[in-house]
Amino acid sequence: MCADLVFTDSPSAHGVTRLVARLWIPASLDTVFAFFAEPSNLEQLTPASLRFGIEQPGPLVMAEGLRIRYRLRVHGIPLKWESEIREWDPPNQFVDVQIRGPYRYWHHRHRFTEVDGGTLVVDEVDYAPPGGRLLDRIFIRRDLRRIFSFRMRHLVERFAVHGPRGCSTSPVPPPG
Repeated sequence: MCADLVFTDSPSAHGVTRLVARLWIPASLDTVFAFFAEPSNLEQLTPASLRFGIEQPGPLVMAEGLRIRYRLRVHGIPLKWESEIREWDPPNQFVDVQIRGPYRYWHHRHRFTEVDGGTLVVDEVDYAPPGGRLLDRIFIRRDLRRIFSFRMRHLVERFAVHGPRGCSTSPVPPPG
């Protein structure tokens, strides 16, 4: 499979959910990592309906310890979000964590691996939503599925993924 998007609940009592998104891209590891290493590209990977924007002036240089402040709207509600790059290991992976924002906990590991002449991009997001599991199941998973499906579709278009490795003509999961 060329792309998938899976949610799993942690057995812990802390209400942590894991989202895993995988997408194979027919481009070199260095090319794909360079795209993700540019903070301004996050705006391209976010649906316009969220009115996402980076608040601080650029250019920003990705490195361990970098903090990035964002603004966005979720269901019309304006939110502020601040992330910190906690791990930086080019071109293999990086981790961003929420310092301030809507989640009780957010840890996002971005992994990049050379596979079959291209790059496998794996997003692993561990999060604890506000409002607990009920709100997660009613709203948040649906919203995150929509956001990550949009992100995957954009990457498919950007890097011209045409169904390699046995994928269907539509290698991205539907947003619903």
